[in-house]
Amino acid sequence: MSYTHLTSDERFKIAHMHMAKFSMRLMAERINRSPSTISREVRRNKGEYSPYWYDWAQMYADERKAKPTCEKRKSYQPLYDIVTQNLRKGLSPEIISGRLNREYRSPKMQVSHETIYQWVLKDSLGGGELYQSLVRHHKKRRKQRNSVRRRLFAGRVSIHERPKIVTDKSRFGDWESDSVEGAKGKGGLTTHTERKSRFLVAGKLKDKTSQTFMQATIALFKPINTRLIKTFTVDNGSEFSRFKDLEQATTSKVYFADPHSPWQRGLNENTNGLLRRYFPKGCNFHQIDDTVIADVVEKLNNRPRKCLNFRTPYEVLFKAKTVALGT
Repeated sequence: MSYTHLTSDERFKIAHMHMAKFSMRLMAERINRSPSTISREVRRNKGEYSPYWYDWAQMYADERKAKPTCEKRKSYQPLYDIVTQNLRKGLSPEIISGRLNREYRSPKMQVSHETIYQWVLKDSLGGGELYQSLVRHHKKRRKQRNSVRRRLFAGRVSIHERPKIVTDKSRFGDWESDSVEGAKGKGGLTTHTERKSRFLVAGKLKDKTSQTFMQATIALFKPINTRLIKTFTVDNGSEFSRFKDLEQATTSKVYFADPHSPWQRGLNENTNGLLRRYFPKGCNFHQIDDTVIADVVEKLNNRPRKCLNFRTPYEVLFKAKTVALGT
């Protein structure tokens, strides 16, 4: 039988039996409830300096019922502390919720991502700054600009000719590639995301030329085992005009997405969005040290992902032992 809350009539009976010194078990038998339910009711809803009585017991119960669930969960300080700590680390509410469910068995240390969003909203209404820790906190979607039609490179191979095994994400070694631009004339990043593990490889660019892009990319993949370099899926940007150099240097195959179809490389687009959190548009990459970029890449590679069952890209690619969220 499913549990139902005590009614005001049941509380009236409990109050009079309690005043008559009935045992918990006897009261439970009289109203067809479990003794633990009666014991909990008397303990939780009696007056601070007076015995249990039905009218104020009902008032206490109604007040508790009206209190939002998110506030009840927030009252457990260890849970709230670990959530806010990880929000400030840049983890999304959904990732925090999933990771807590994975790492802790106690219900007290588990919370839904919707509840975390409610905490953030209430914090912002009170003048707090937790909302600034959300990965995406812009207020509305930007309008898409009409892009200029680009010429397609000679010898390019369409994404529609890419092997099905790449689409299935059933093996390691298939990458999506793109660039992140800084301010005009201030360099950028070359970014590459492994499709199965979501592992990120990125490096700084001094300019946006194809030669610079390919030299930096080839250098990044030089220390990586060739078994982890099978294909690259790229867009039709000018930085990929020398794609044959990449194919030759890495013994891989490059496939081009359709023009104006970023969703065909959605993984890399999403990863670039995470990078923008640390390197916003208009930043000067000439003033950003390589070690700073490496630290950000390491942070993202150790960021739990929902699509990986809340494991990190590093854990998936290298089969590392799961590290507790709170450590």
